[in-house]
Formats: sequence, C-alpha cells, structure tokens
Amino acid sequence: MVSGPSTHSPAHALGSPRPRLTRQCLKPWLLVLVLVFVTAAAAPAAAQEDDPVDLSQIAPLASRSLLLDSARAGEALVAVGERGHVLVSKDNGATWEQRIVPTRSTLTGVYFHDASLGWAAGHDSVILRTGDGGATWERVNWAPDDEAPLFDVWFADAETGYAVGAYGTFLVTEDAGLSWDFSPIGEDDFHLHRIRAADDGTLYLAAEAGMAYRSDDDGLTWNDLPSPYDGSFFGVLPLADEALLLFGLRGHLYRSEDAGETWQQIDTGTVAMLTDAARLASGEVVIVGLGGTVLVSTDDGRTFTRYQHLNRRGIQAVTETADGSLLLVGEFGVAVKTLSELTADAH
Repeated sequence: MVSGPSTHSPAHALGSPRPRLTRQCLKPWLLVLVLVFVTAAAAPAAAQEDDPVDLSQIAPLASRSLLLDSARAGEALVAVGERGHVLVSKDNGATWEQRIVPTRSTLTGVYFHDASLGWAAGHDSVILRTGDGGATWERVNWAPDDEAPLFDVWFADAETGYAVGAYGTFLVTEDAGLSWDFSPIGEDDFHLHRIRAADDGTLYLAAEAGMAYRSDDDGLTWNDLPSPYDGSFFGVLPLADEALLLFGLRGHLYRSEDAGETWQQIDTGTVAMLTDAARLASGEVVIVGLGGTVLVSTDDGRTFTRYQHLNRRGIQAVTETADGSLLLVGEFGVAVKTLSELTADAH
C-alpha cells in the first residue's frame, strides 16, 4: 500500500539523469512509431521555460497523421497527436480543422471537463489548456529537461486535475490547470500510463511492469492492486459497481468484480497490444489496439468478440461521439464509424 508523504526524491524525478528504459517498456511504443519514453534524442538541447514558445505548424494532411488520443468537448470532437497536432470537428467527425497550439511536442492525452474547458498533455512534460472548446490553447506546463513525457491527463472537476507519465511522474493542479505540482504516489518510478474514474469517484491507474493502483480518497493516497500479470498495462476501464477491466501487452485483458482485489483473465484471441477502451451508452464495451484490433463485448466485459481490420493499422484511442458513433484515432489519423460499420468492415 502506498499512502501519505513519499521519500521519493523530487529532484530525482524532475531533474536527475533517468535510468535506461527496459526492453519490455520500449518495444510496444516502437510498434506505434512513437518514442513515448524518449523525448530528447532527436531534438536540440532543451531551452528554459521563459524561452519563446514553439508554435505547431498547419499540416494539410494532419487528419491522416499519427494521432494518439481523443475526447468529446460537448458536441465537438478533439484529437491530438504527433508534432503538436490538435484537430477539432464540430460536425461529428465529417470534417476536421487543425488548431495552432504553443508546442510541437507530441501530444499523448486529452481531456475535456465540459464543452469549453479542456487540457492536453504530452512529451517534454507539456500541458496545454483551452477555455473555448479547443479553438485556442495556452501552454501551462513545460519541462523538457526533466525528460519525463506525460501520457494522460484527467480532471475530477473544473479545478482539480492530474497528469501522469514516465518514471512515476504524477502532477497535480488545483487551479484549473494554470499551475502544476509534482506529487509522487510512492517511491517507485514505474511509468504511469492511464488514469480513469469509476462512477463512484474511485480512481484507477494502469502502469508498466504489471502495476495498477487504486485511490479511494480522490487521489490523495494510492493502493497497489494485486497484479494478475507482470507485463505493462496501458489502459483501465471502470464498469458498473466495482467491476473494471485492465489491459495491455500481448492482448492481456483482465476483469475484476471487486475494485481490483481479484482478477479473472478474459480470452481476447489476440496477442496485439490493447491501448484504449470505451463503455458505450448503448451498453457495449469496445477495446481497441494495434494491428487494427477491435474487441466488442455485449455482456459488460465478461466475454469479447474479436474483429481484425484488413488494413491492420494500429488504433490508439476510441471515443463515443454525440450521436453514438465511434471516433477512432491512430496510425491512420481519424475515422468515425458506427459500431455496426466497425464490425462489418472487419473480419
């Protein structure tokens, strides 16, 4: 169990040289052509926080570029990805408009509290904030010298939020994301990949090396969950009551009925890395992954049917749209399909 103040040194987490990445951690992200854990290898020496902001550039084919996460902003859709690409659609994904943002760093996570207020996070510990539904963005965090890319961002309300990332990076804001404080959840420095909340407010974290965590007090303290697998987890999806799904490397998927205390492995029929999941308003559960993998459950995540898309291009994230369709983002850029279209197009 991890709780209370930690002896993990902020200086180590934020400024000291990082340990070398394990082969296990590095390989999955190479498969999606994103150096998620290495941000400085191909860039000049990092500048200081007060240096001029490097604006993203408009790319004619941005909607076909590598995109890594998506979110609903009211009726609108927002997708983010490589080179600071931020795309907004106001017609349910029929057309997309790229927004100029104050970074060229790869963006790996995006979250909206409502139709106006949202945040995006990514490499160089960058965090962007918008108050107008994604039309304009400001940079509120940037620490390239830390060499700690962020992988996900989530908010409990309009003021309190968390950003998680490499080497145990856990950032907290209590002023709507205008400022962020480093607040490690323990002494370990495992990469933290995804943070999600259950309907009752319980928070879950999926991490590398078979680690998963639960917070029962709004993120103040975190418990290590018994792990069913020693490989990395890239996503967690809370379901009804205390049920949840945990998934990651080599098609591994587990379901818990008791908030992560015990687990049952679910057969997926694939060894593809599973990257994201969504529980639809109609009741189905959809999990996506590399190689065009789509898993669909009609029994609350107890069993899944696998669909394999012919183009086999990796899917990084799935978001339900306002009309019940699915926004998919990944190596192909963006695509919007109904669930019936998605399964009919696969085999």
